[in-house]
Amino acid sequence: MSKTIDVDDDLIRKLAGLMDETGLTEIEIGQNDFTVRVARGSTAVATYAAPAMGHAPAAAPETPAAPAHADHPGVVTSPMVGVAYTAAEPGAAAFVNVGDHVSEGQVVLLIEAMKVFNQIKAPRGGTVKNILVESGSPVEFGEPLLIIE
Repeated sequence: MSKTIDVDDDLIRKLAGLMDETGLTEIEIGQNDFTVRVARGSTAVATYAAPAMGHAPAAAPETPAAPAHADHPGVVTSPMVGVAYTAAEPGAAAFVNVGDHVSEGQVVLLIEAMKVFNQIKAPRGGTVKNILVESGSPVEFGEPLLIIE
């Protein structure tokens, strides 16, 4: 069933501005059964999804390698959309490297969102087995960042 909606031009402009600030090529937000996606090189898309009946909402398509990492019990995922950084500044030592032991609460990455650098801390102690993002790369909400075992 198709629904007619009023498009919030200000929301689209804010999302486009956020994409410019962060270097993202696509951004999507949603509430209840309404989703707005803005992507470079395409148009804004507003969709209604049927409410889930006891099931989690469908996940966005991921790269072929991502599902294996997303299901890993030690995966640390991005809590926000932004740009990931593995060090505090260019040329500085990385917060963590593969093989490093980390403690719960230790800073492992930064994510810049809306000109604010957010510390991503280890949710548990363990050994860094894999770093799944490159410094300076855009990340999406829920995207696997690294694996701690």
